[in-house]
Amino acid sequence: MENKSYHQQKTIEYTKKLREFLAELPTYVTSYFRGIEQRTLVRSRLAYANDIKVFFEWIARVNPMYKDKPLKSIPASALSDMTAFDIEEYMEYLKIRDDAEIETINSEVTIKRKMSALRGLYNYLYKNQIIENNAAIQVEMPKLHDKAIVRLDPNEVADFLDVVEYGPQSMSDRKKKFHELNKTRDLAIITLLLGTGMRVTELVGIDIRDVDFDNGRVKVTRKGGYEAYIYFGEEVTEALEKYMDEREEIKDIKEGHEDALFLSSRKSRITVRSIEILVKEYSSYVTTLKKITPHKLRSTYGTSLYKETGDIYLVADVLGHKDVNTTKKHYAAIDEERKIKARDIVKLRKD
Repeated sequence: MENKSYHQQKTIEYTKKLREFLAELPTYVTSYFRGIEQRTLVRSRLAYANDIKVFFEWIARVNPMYKDKPLKSIPASALSDMTAFDIEEYMEYLKIRDDAEIETINSEVTIKRKMSALRGLYNYLYKNQIIENNAAIQVEMPKLHDKAIVRLDPNEVADFLDVVEYGPQSMSDRKKKFHELNKTRDLAIITLLLGTGMRVTELVGIDIRDVDFDNGRVKVTRKGGYEAYIYFGEEVTEALEKYMDEREEIKDIKEGHEDALFLSSRKSRITVRSIEILVKEYSSYVTTLKKITPHKLRSTYGTSLYKETGDIYLVADVLGHKDVNTTKKHYAAIDEERKIKARDIVKLRKD
């Protein structure tokens, strides 16, 4: 049987989970997901389904008519009968959920995403005359407050790479042993993230054949499902070549994971979660004031590239942003710094 690529495997996994979610929800919700299938990735549809399921769980929680009944038994009329006040009450509920015995405090981004998913469902049902009233559109979407973008400073980048390569002095004996076994792989991962700005989901999907040393590039599947080449420099080349030498010596790789570039200690393709953990672990020896994640390494690269080139369109293209305004939003502070520095460049009178 032909080995499926990482992204094919993930698509199958997401599709199965999506079907499980939809099996619990009313049939008119399934119709909505068929309606958005052609223009929405399965991973996004899975997230929407989870968000919409939370809404139906809330209905069953607050409405005695549907308490202890299957979610799929909730009729479309229950949505149609809701008022803007009801939707606002649901949005308030999202801020702190305590329905799972453990309180969950949702972020502004999470709340807005869940409300967007709900609005999409309402719009579809209203447009197709499945409901008579669209209360969701009457509710103002929650506003997001700007947060300071966390990045590593140049000296922190150097310290971070040193920690990955050599290990910190304060590391326990057990961790030192684990570090010694994985330091070449970990350095290749961190260097690749810091030296290209690729997403962690793109990195874990890389197969050995995707790396092209002759042209200094690697093929990745970007957000949106399209393939693209990301180019890397000498530092990334050196770290990858050292890891590739070790990678060739690994035997008894788990079936279905033979093509993966980066392997876990269990000899299977490394996961996003594993990389998040190792980034958190290594960065804790460098800074305790900044919460460093793989995405923060991406921001660090984007910042450095923009400072060096001043080309926002190049940064957007390299980072895989479809809309340059997304890039501009993240690096507006640097633009402001450039404007301040530029104020004295033009001289009106020569000395």
